[in-house]
Amino acid sequence: MPKTTVTLDYLKGKSVAIDAYNALYQFLAIIRQPDGTPLKDRTGRITSHLSGLLYRTSNLMEREIKVIYVFDGKPPALKETEIKRRKRVKEEALVKYEQALQKGDLEEARVYAQATSRLKDYMEDDAKRLLTLMGIPWVQAPSEGEAQAAYITKRGDSDYCASQDYDSLLFGAPQLARNIAITGRRKIPRKNVYIQVEPEIVSLDKALKELDITHEQLVDIGILIGTDFNPDGVKGIGPKTALKLIKQHGTLEDVLPTLKEAEFPVEPQKIREVFLEPKVTDNYQIQWMEPNVEEAVEFLCEQRDFSEERVRKALKKVTEGMKKIKSKTTLEAWFTKPS
Repeated sequence: MPKTTVTLDYLKGKSVAIDAYNALYQFLAIIRQPDGTPLKDRTGRITSHLSGLLYRTSNLMEREIKVIYVFDGKPPALKETEIKRRKRVKEEALVKYEQALQKGDLEEARVYAQATSRLKDYMEDDAKRLLTLMGIPWVQAPSEGEAQAAYITKRGDSDYCASQDYDSLLFGAPQLARNIAITGRRKIPRKNVYIQVEPEIVSLDKALKELDITHEQLVDIGILIGTDFNPDGVKGIGPKTALKLIKQHGTLEDVLPTLKEAEFPVEPQKIREVFLEPKVTDNYQIQWMEPNVEEAVEFLCEQRDFSEERVRKALKKVTEGMKKIKSKTTLEAWFTKPS
């Protein structure tokens, strides 16, 4: 997929609709103790997701990047197989994590711990509460958060849709931003090697032109390779082969007769409809507000055992970023006001 590497400064003054679940899972996976244990408060309640949400969002807002979070609603029925598969993977990782701890191999334990991350109901509630106190808008999707974020971007209410998954493009996101929540220096698992993770921008129109295909054909390629609704794709078919087959035959229906062993959990047309006709809503408001600093401090420090000094410092970044954003918005409105 054609993509352009940029810096966070490239997004200054732009709005970004972030797939909230995608970001929260990243925070839960990455923000851990050396032995793989997530951050917790005195009652044992996990707080890694709140830590990532607070500090990452404050850094983005400080750079005048206008953040919007989009939360998943009820998953499509077609996703049941993938949800079960993910649950099984987490259970297997948990066993290996406990075995690694017993061996005293902390590095291996941390690797497996990252794969055990689960987003519990209270985590979503806490995340929404924190965002509201920070003055950051969030949107509740009726179904897939990625689909809603793509829709918000298509409507022009956001400049970019942010997710690690390329599925956002299948949902029609005009501009996809990747690595927004995890930019920075990252260690490669099981190796004493660090890499620099930078934001990437993928333009749907540019990608379609370079690949010489339509959006519908891109969805068909995705189905051949595998999506959340048919995780395994077609055995033996990778991106290059899928592209070649779709360009040669035109549509998935015309390709399938040539793939005798192709199997799908449901009709491919139903998978296609999830991407081309996703369940989304117009019922949302996007507005950035001044943070409620004292209530945020009370929530994070008194109830979740965060450092007050660090929390106030992060909230100050949000406040200052918000002021710059609002002053520029007001100035632009003044200059474009009809005479």
